[in-house]
Amino acid sequence: MQPLEGLLVLDFSTLLPGPCASLLLADAGARVVKIEKPGKGDEMRSYEPKVGEDSINFSMLNRGKQSLAIDLKAPDSLARLRPLIERADVLIEQFRPGVMERLGLGYEVVWRINPQLVYCSITGWGQTGPKAGNAGHDLNYLAETGVLVDCL
Repeated sequence: MQPLEGLLVLDFSTLLPGPCASLLLADAGARVVKIEKPGKGDEMRSYEPKVGEDSINFSMLNRGKQSLAIDLKAPDSLARLRPLIERADVLIEQFRPGVMERLGLGYEVVWRINPQLVYCSITGWGQTGPKAGNAGHDLNYLAETGVLVDCL
């Protein structure tokens, strides 16, 4: 038996930070359901290097996870996700502040469905403050901290 066996994690994240977090939970035995856009899915799926059609990075970051394609902008997305939210223990998202609220999946809405849920919101610059609405990427952080000047 693994330490997190029996836990259900809903992963709304893409690329690197959120998938790394949910990978740790999956490796510890949690059932992780990765919510992806219909069609293309997580942008990381298209990144090189690939083995066949599969991105090696995507495969490594999302091993042991299930995938569910749902258009979060569709009017019925909350209704489709509700049964999972009711049973989930953890929700991970990494959108800019306010996006989950606009999608009808903000903390207040989800809390009313499942008050025991741990709602993990990963942002580049925090929930408030002058940069809260900015996208966060490693190059931005390197430039902000002055590390990038060493590369010139």
